Amino acid sequence: MKLATLRYGVEAGVATLTLDRPEARNALNRAMCDDIVAAAAAARDDAAVRLVLIRGAGPAFCAGADLKERGGMTADQVRARRLAAYTAYNAIESLPMPVVGVVHGAAIGSGCEIAACCDFVVATPEAFFATPESLRGTVGATQRLPRILGKPLAKDMMFTGRRLGAEAALAAGLVTRIVEAADLDAAIAGIAKTIAAAPQAALRQAKRCIDRGVELDSRGALALELEAMEENIAADTWRAGMSLGGPKR
Repeated sequence: MKLATLRYGVEAGVATLTLDRPEARNALNRAMCDDIVAAAAAARDDAAVRLVLIRGAGPAFCAGADLKERGGMTADQVRARRLAAYTAYNAIESLPMPVVGVVHGAAIGSGCEIAACCDFVVATPEAFFATPESLRGTVGATQRLPRILGKPLAKDMMFTGRRLGAEAALAAGLVTRIVEAADLDAAIAGIAKTIAAAPQAALRQAKRCIDRGVELDSRGALALELEAMEENIAADTWRAGMSLGGPKR
């Protein structure tokens, strides 16, 4: 797999996808869209991968779409490029295993979208999130963030360019943990160790039930969990998990 804009590697069941255009603050271009799809497919097809980490190289996580790329594009080319981004976001969001975003610095526009595609986000205190698409005369980032933040805050960000710092993003639910930059790698290693050691089938079932269940009414969501429970019992994988115990505190 040849990737021009990403670094991808797997170690001890953990796949790390690193956005790697630091000279452009990891701005999302067409090549990166395609590389994200390819890397996500590699993780999905690798039975050894239990967790995917998404990180950014350099001073930013992702500073948004690469606007310089669009300068000479026709309307059809812009449309194709925008659709490629949607495909990339969906490739991340639809991964069956847990996906953790590790955000430092700017997560703007496309960067905010990528973070929102992850199952949860660990951020440094310097991280911030913004979605200034409408202020730039375009449309995007209107679907995931309202579901996470609620409509008013998502609209405030979209209509005014408001930036959410790490603490505000934590309070709003976009970030689940804030870790000092000096401690970040150790914290991520601890999270990875816990997830990689857990029964893979159960993690995937839990992710599926949560992701699909929030789109259903309570009756449909419960039916989804009962279906997963029957699947879990039939596979008899729960027995091995009984000996693992819970996470050490």
